[in-house]
Amino acid sequence: MGSLCFCFSDVLRAIFLAFLALWILPGLTLAKHTPITRHYMFDIKLQKVTRLCQTRSIVTVNGQFPGPRIITREDDRLVIKVVNHMQNNITIHWHGIRQLKSGWADGPAYITQCPIQRGQTFVYNFTITGQRGTLWWHAHSSWLRATVYGPIVILPKRHVPYPFPQPFKEVPIIFGEWWKADTEAVINQAMQTGIAPNLSDAYTINGFPGPLYNCSTKDTFKLKVNPGKTYMLRLINAALNNELYFSIANHTLTVVEADAVYTKPFKTNILLISPGQTTNVLLKTMSKAPNATFVIAARPYATGPATFDNTTTIGLLDYEESPLSKTKAKNKNLPLLRPMLPKFNDSTFAMKFNSKIRSLANEKFPAKVPKTVDKRFFFTIGLGLSPCQQNQTCQGPNNTRLAAAINNVSFVQPDIALLQAHFFNKSKGVYTSDFPANPPFKFNYTGTPPNNIMVNSGTKVVVLPFNASVELVLQDTSIIGAENHPLHLHGFNFYVVGQGVGNFDPKKDPSKFNLVDPIERNTAGVPSGGWVAVRFLADNPGVWFMHCHLEVHTSWGLKMAWIVLDGKRHNQKLPPPPSDLPKC
Repeated sequence: MGSLCFCFSDVLRAIFLAFLALWILPGLTLAKHTPITRHYMFDIKLQKVTRLCQTRSIVTVNGQFPGPRIITREDDRLVIKVVNHMQNNITIHWHGIRQLKSGWADGPAYITQCPIQRGQTFVYNFTITGQRGTLWWHAHSSWLRATVYGPIVILPKRHVPYPFPQPFKEVPIIFGEWWKADTEAVINQAMQTGIAPNLSDAYTINGFPGPLYNCSTKDTFKLKVNPGKTYMLRLINAALNNELYFSIANHTLTVVEADAVYTKPFKTNILLISPGQTTNVLLKTMSKAPNATFVIAARPYATGPATFDNTTTIGLLDYEESPLSKTKAKNKNLPLLRPMLPKFNDSTFAMKFNSKIRSLANEKFPAKVPKTVDKRFFFTIGLGLSPCQQNQTCQGPNNTRLAAAINNVSFVQPDIALLQAHFFNKSKGVYTSDFPANPPFKFNYTGTPPNNIMVNSGTKVVVLPFNASVELVLQDTSIIGAENHPLHLHGFNFYVVGQGVGNFDPKKDPSKFNLVDPIERNTAGVPSGGWVAVRFLADNPGVWFMHCHLEVHTSWGLKMAWIVLDGKRHNQKLPPPPSDLPKC
């Protein structure tokens, strides 16, 4: 009888274990992140929007301003169908996405694709590989990104935590610039006259100018928070032509990410964020709700010789559980606390702030900065003059026009996309591969400029072998005026290994490079009257745009392209273009 009980208990145990396995194993399967495909529809159309006492029709995605938020996870695939209902040709760029082997989907007009014309459709199809954090998307033809932009939120793989405390709530905050005039007319007029374009009329936070502008008290961004909580603010600078300081009165922010790369956390009261850049910060609210409203402010950091929109956009931070929350609307005496921001041209603050941003550089998130270099480049970045076109009158000195250049080459936009010309071996008459690796002549770059400040023009590229390690020094010049230039490289992240004031010294400065924990990003400021050094690995075959993210400088020619050749292995080659790639 005893043995029978023993056998029966074994059977019961086996049944229980089998049931447990059936119950637990699916959970374990779910615990492993399975990438999915996410579909989005982008209808490009006009929408009437009222700001600053004026209603005008603006170009939008799905009638939204700012545009829709894309939410995805690391390793997911995005399939975004863009339908153009506008007269304007348009493309969409997915700013900061690596586009590994999907360069056809990168988006810059006449670089990786011809624009999507009226009535046409193009499907952007790409995978988020090895990236997580905040990026953004925007139009990448002419100045249409003034209103065509929105956030990309890339969450970590499922069940993978942040390398910092999990926030109570996450809030995207996207800065923009607003013109009362049509921005296409603004830049077209500037290109015809050869002088600087008209300035914007306001800055915006999530599309709202705030109460410091006319008719804008109701158009104010408001952030409601609970006391004793941690919020993650996903900051994006989508402004066309201005870098911005950012601060929240009486609150400290902890920087934890830049350009979708985790950073060593550091605390600050004031941030600097350039067009194209993103920064994630943790905001820890006060333990008890104060009887006050706190101003969220952004205003320009500007170093160039030209005038600029020197206004301030503000939002309001309110505590939900304030004892006066029910009477705030009636109580006009509630203290409104404002932050202190640096002077508009405080380059010392800019240099110090940027030097604080370092990669995590730990075992889980290593800084894979190239330790050796295969190709070295030295690029001067700055302004200049170019001849006025025939049968045209320009308002620059001696009938010239303002221009911008890299190594004195002002980029000329081709008539067909560079990537198509490269892929199908039809480069003749489209581009040349003789972009200079160094300036055509040496001078005191940050001192007295040379007498001749005329630039050359051409559609020139640099060709790189697959997997080459590249070191690039970007040197600002004082021609017309020293200025901070946020340089954006498509298709790659680079490591910012050094920066300095004055002229780069190739003998002394490399010894000070940070090869341990430099920040990894896609957009970095070339300091006003200074230099920045970056390194990257050319592991992504295709044609990759590099340009100043001050849109006026891009229009003037401060841009160029890198061609990265295919590698030898099958997985190191760019696939053929999609069948619906727009034609020129």
